[in-house]
Amino acid sequence: MVGSNDSALLLVDIQNDFCSGGSLAVPGSQEIFPVVNAAITDAQDKRWPIIASRDWHPVDHCSFNHRGGPWPVHCVQDTHGAAFHHELDLPAMAIRVSKGTAFETDAYSAFDGTQLEQFLSRRGIKHLQVAGLALDVCVRATVQDALRLGFDVELLVAGTRAVESGQTDDVLDQLAEAGASVRR
Repeated sequence: MVGSNDSALLLVDIQNDFCSGGSLAVPGSQEIFPVVNAAITDAQDKRWPIIASRDWHPVDHCSFNHRGGPWPVHCVQDTHGAAFHHELDLPAMAIRVSKGTAFETDAYSAFDGTQLEQFLSRRGIKHLQVAGLALDVCVRATVQDALRLGFDVELLVAGTRAVESGQTDDVLDQLAEAGASVRR
């Protein structure tokens, strides 16, 4: 499936706040870096576009607990927590896609309000290799949207972790049933 010039690597939300020590740290997040960095090297060798999505929330975002949302304050624009993690070997030419940028609208998928679909379609991308954080939240939403939009998706399981690790198998089964290639 993935491996041609109509493929891209999509990295979801590998940001400080979702990694060890962050305000919304995903358990085991540090374990994804060898897999993700190898995928980046492979994508560069194949001349695939590399896209990195990020939560990029305003200070008073609707998803924050103090606003009645489900999450602690995280990934506030231009803060250390919102930065891509320093262990991520993200090349300078990678495309950065910011989501969740409006005060009153949340966004879990890298496709939600970002025009990522149009960017990929304009470049003839049909296949996406996906990794990132968190499997049971933004990765799941991104993969589901990509499939719904007609992209072939390969999920690099070793390159993702879930907020609720007990949900991992259910989420992987759900994504496989939806049509994703789940590479365990």
